[in-house]
Amino acid sequence: MIRINNLSYRYKNGNNVLKNLNISIKSGEFAAIIGQNGAGKTTLLKNLNGLLKPTNGHVLICGLDTSKTKTSVLARKIGFLFQNPDHQIFCSTVFDEIAFGLKNTGISPNEIESMVYNAAKKVGLESYLKHDPFSLSKGQRQRVALASVLAMETDILVLDEPTTGQDYSEGLEIMEIVKELNKHGKTIVMVTHDMELVAQYAKRVIVLMKGTVIEDGTTEEVLSKEKSLAQSNLKPPQAYLLAKKFQKQGFFKNTYTVEDMFEEIISYLGGEQNACND
Repeated sequence: MIRINNLSYRYKNGNNVLKNLNISIKSGEFAAIIGQNGAGKTTLLKNLNGLLKPTNGHVLICGLDTSKTKTSVLARKIGFLFQNPDHQIFCSTVFDEIAFGLKNTGISPNEIESMVYNAAKKVGLESYLKHDPFSLSKGQRQRVALASVLAMETDILVLDEPTTGQDYSEGLEIMEIVKELNKHGKTIVMVTHDMELVAQYAKRVIVLMKGTVIEDGTTEEVLSKEKSLAQSNLKPPQAYLLAKKFQKQGFFKNTYTVEDMFEEIISYLGGEQNACND
């Protein structure tokens, strides 16, 4: 779905942010890109949807070279959720905001109305369709932006800090929507600083440092490499660090999330109870 070949990107001020990146992401993957501020994460994402064009190298989205393809065409293949929702909201109603992309694809008005409502319902905004987006909270505006991306039904969904502006429960609701989309075959690429979020949802983790990839593997592989993460001022999830303290006693092997820890405790208690019954 995504093929990045020798990608370099240099801003006009001479700042060389990305340096000869080579990354391939297959259909249906859920990949998280992590790294400290200034590592090049957002610049990489903007190269995926054509907002930025490579200084050197190539980015292919579903076989389309982003340097030679209009962003309007790429928008039908790859949806992009900005970290700041105000960077992509500009219509006077929530309905028009969600419908904007659809209106440019030749879909009939009746279909658009149905698709807008379904997208709004997924993010809990079906009762806000007549509201001005800028009268909503930042968290709600983030949901409007997400709904406008979901409505396009693209094969790839790119998320830059998707839970920004949300409280804990709202963030989980958004991530459960994304998880369900991935379950049904959507390819997900997510940038986040939330290591717990990475551990809970991503299946693959790519670590950027100073514009280069220093780690790329399964979530469990990468999050267990504390020294590599430390190079980027990152730490494994708290559940993993806590579990390590109990591993010498035989508890919490391969535990990365609170949910994993909870399930292992329940399993252990159940096993003890069965032993007592016997």
